[in-house]
Amino acid sequence: MILPRVKPEHAPYRLGDSRVRIGGSVYGIAAEIEDPEGLAWAALNLMDGTRTPAEVTEEIAARYPELSVATATKVVNALVESGYIEDSAPPVTDELTARERERYRRNREFFRWVDLRPPGHSWESQIRLKDARVVVLGLGGTGSHAAWSLAAAGIGHIHCVDPDTVELSNLNRQILYTETDLGLPKADVAVRRLKAVNSDITVTGDRRRIDIREAMASLLADCDVLALCADEPRGADGLRHWANRACMAAGIPWVGGGYSGPLVTVCTVAPGGPCFECLQAAASEEQRRQGRETPVELGWPGVLATTAALSGQLTAQAVISLITGIPGIAPGFLAGLNVIAPDHHVFARYRRREDCSVCAN
Repeated sequence: MILPRVKPEHAPYRLGDSRVRIGGSVYGIAAEIEDPEGLAWAALNLMDGTRTPAEVTEEIAARYPELSVATATKVVNALVESGYIEDSAPPVTDELTARERERYRRNREFFRWVDLRPPGHSWESQIRLKDARVVVLGLGGTGSHAAWSLAAAGIGHIHCVDPDTVELSNLNRQILYTETDLGLPKADVAVRRLKAVNSDITVTGDRRRIDIREAMASLLADCDVLALCADEPRGADGLRHWANRACMAAGIPWVGGGYSGPLVTVCTVAPGGPCFECLQAAASEEQRRQGRETPVELGWPGVLATTAALSGQLTAQAVISLITGIPGIAPGFLAGLNVIAPDHHVFARYRRREDCSVCAN
């Protein structure tokens, strides 16, 4: 790092005489530093983008003569590595064109704000999105919103898969289609619309129905993440189980999003963590202990544009998180919300089953 400065969103402030808070207070990314001698406070205020780390260290050592240079260096290095510091003069990358840098500059601001990994290239996350290939299976309520957001975010290659045609009843929630598209294949319309959203990416389509287990594996060729937004075939050996087994076998992470009335959920699964069948088995066991044995089925007819949009956006966000590593939450969980119960937040993480035939090994 050449000229470190505190990210503007993470401006530090004091909590009493002995603590410093950095990272804001309401976004879930703040930290408190025990700082009875004021070393961290002084260093953070010196990191204003005009001094090198060595110059900050030198100034700290001068202000606190009782400190060794080694101790001052340790304090400065720890703050630089905290993730709340950035370089005031980030390098310009040649992996993105000037047009792409302008298009995605708000993306970059988001990532630099929330990414608390040690500072690196300021466009690193966007480059990862550009290099990624995502398959969106199902272009209905969840899938149409997810595909739109992934295209807008700059996923380099989106492959859209859906066998159906646009129907009038789709138009209450499926963002990619209009009345002029009635009767046309969803995959074809989606490709055209997504290319209009972002002509800097590659969008392909396939009017294909995944109705046998073997078809799922062939869909994943050269895929980095699968966004599973379809819900049929259902059941104990249905589409989600096929996706789970094919993705685990291929080493590919996947996200499954959907809605059941007002309940919107997203499941994030990747090799190395518990698979979908582990999560489902644990959730079913928990329901039985609570005297509830009615499983939540996704994709029932009752849906608004709002719940479909929330489902799709949560799915897209999970895909982006898997690709960029921001936030660094280990996959293998179910999350969601209930739009008619603002205090009903869903988050469930369960252990991998030792005897799971899909992910135990």
